Amino acid sequence: MDISLQTLPYDLLLNIALHLELRDVCALQLCCKTLKDFVATRPVFRNLAYGLLRRCRALPLLGFQRICDLSTEQLVSAVVKADRLERAWTTRTPKPATCTPYDDCKVLGKCSHRTSWYRIVSAPPGEEVDWLSPITSSYTLCATKSGKVICWDVQRDVLLAQWDPKERWELWKCRVEFEERTVYFAMAKVVEGVAEERIMEFMLMKLQFPSRGEGDPKLNIPEFSEVTRFRTIGIVMNVFLLDPISRLLAAFVWVPSSNSIGLYTLLDWDELEYVFIDTGIECSFSSNWSCIFYEQSIVIHAEESESAFQHFYPLSLLQKHAHPVYRSSSFVPFLSSRVEPVYTINQSFAFPIPEPLTDAEVETESDSDQGTLDLTHQTNGNGNVNGHGHANGADNANPNTLNPYPFPPWYPESAHFVRQWWPTLPDIPRLSCTVVLLASHDPVTHQDSYILTQHYFKVPLDDASVQVPAESQASSSSSEQSIHNQYKSRTMEGGDDDYAHSDMMRMWYVSTPFEVVGVPEAIEEEEDGMFGGRRRPLVAVDFGHAAWIEYVPDDDPLPAKRLRFVSFPPIASIEDRKGVEMDMKGREVEGEVRTLEIPEELNLDNVETINIDQSQGSIILSVSEGKIFILFYE
Repeated sequence: MDISLQTLPYDLLLNIALHLELRDVCALQLCCKTLKDFVATRPVFRNLAYGLLRRCRALPLLGFQRICDLSTEQLVSAVVKADRLERAWTTRTPKPATCTPYDDCKVLGKCSHRTSWYRIVSAPPGEEVDWLSPITSSYTLCATKSGKVICWDVQRDVLLAQWDPKERWELWKCRVEFEERTVYFAMAKVVEGVAEERIMEFMLMKLQFPSRGEGDPKLNIPEFSEVTRFRTIGIVMNVFLLDPISRLLAAFVWVPSSNSIGLYTLLDWDELEYVFIDTGIECSFSSNWSCIFYEQSIVIHAEESESAFQHFYPLSLLQKHAHPVYRSSSFVPFLSSRVEPVYTINQSFAFPIPEPLTDAEVETESDSDQGTLDLTHQTNGNGNVNGHGHANGADNANPNTLNPYPFPPWYPESAHFVRQWWPTLPDIPRLSCTVVLLASHDPVTHQDSYILTQHYFKVPLDDASVQVPAESQASSSSSEQSIHNQYKSRTMEGGDDDYAHSDMMRMWYVSTPFEVVGVPEAIEEEEDGMFGGRRRPLVAVDFGHAAWIEYVPDDDPLPAKRLRFVSFPPIASIEDRKGVEMDMKGREVEGEVRTLEIPEELNLDNVETINIDQSQGSIILSVSEGKIFILFYE
């Protein structure tokens, strides 16, 4: 019998399909009915979904949908849309979408605002929006300046639930748990004192959505409830909801006496105990900080202008420094002791390799004004990318690699750390992405210029940098040294080498300076006589994407402000890189910025908050008129 592609066993066809991209799968589908039926099977599109998720591209799911809940038809539709968005957003200017995710919903006709490519939903009447974020594609959560927290059904344009504490609280942190259909968020207020004597109270809340299949969804209203309260003393830098399933929470507190980071932790927020230690890690003005839970350790992630550091604190070590919490109005936690991390990893950023100048360019450069930075003409003494040019475990610090935007004069105006928040599949490694808005002040013109940098990283930063001492194999669990050694052994075993090292810690840029629009924070006089008049940049990020509002240059005939967007290259696996020569030249590290079309009725002068949802291809903006614009692009 003759063997042809159409007569191959299903397993062999599937093995072939596993190496194809979506466009190839679609072409295969057009060959004949046999291949069309084969391509329409779930394993083929599940593999394509796996590839998208490994590149940190989310699938366009609605509400609290899980991938396992999707029918094969729904999975095919989600993969096709996600692939189309990825290709379009990285190759051309996003265009207004031909439809929204809600166009086929029965409730659409009841919405008073109906358009083809954007939606307008109501903001809380008579309230100013202080914070806004989408929680899935179907709902938004917003905090008002009066202290209320409101959940809004975007699909039906109705208020679902409201929490009103009757006093001024600020929303500091929010985290969505898809499996639990729950949103956790931390509220904060100042009780008394200033600076290092400031006492703050935090209230951890949750918004619980009904379980799947519980009757009419219109009647299943989510409910707000208080989870716990805790107090801190000092200047709190940030709060992190590390793992709601394990009831783990952390906060960074500045320790002025040593200019270091204090780590405040609730190891189990259902228990009446806390940990508050001085880490001894220097708190630098130029650093950006985040906190990650990894393999039973709290990891303090710090980024300087040249490199990043990760400091590991196993929970077993922190438990030794726990103290009881007393439920009284006078209770204040205290800083117990200096506890250094059991292990620290550092990795240099991979800055761009410049292309060598031609003879003509050398002559031009020597005669021209070098007032601006050019990523393509920076020199690098050894021709390697910092952090990836070493071999055989050599030191990855490369003093010859130039950072085109060093500190000073460039300083971080704001930093955005993003983890994969979307529903995913088993065995997808958990990665992180950092987008930093860098600013430089001109002392002559007193003008500020801004650029964006973006990179990916993982925990641990670099498996190759973790050395396991021989004595770690026979250590006792009774000492901190034992915790140190056991942790290093476990880190080596749990490392993930599937991603190309050329993408980890590699910098991408929006290097053409721009002037970002900022909105004033609440201006209130503090007890120390100082005013909080800082402006919050209107910048939003999602994994590998950024959107912002900027001022149009004076010589541009367009309106005074415009909505801008950039999509950075996705993270790639080693499999993706096979047979591809990686060119790390400077001309390939630049993100192409594009101007997005906006509706005529949207006035950028009135925007108060901005968000981006890459899974739906949408930009979400709240305006002072009490409206929320959701703009869909494709």
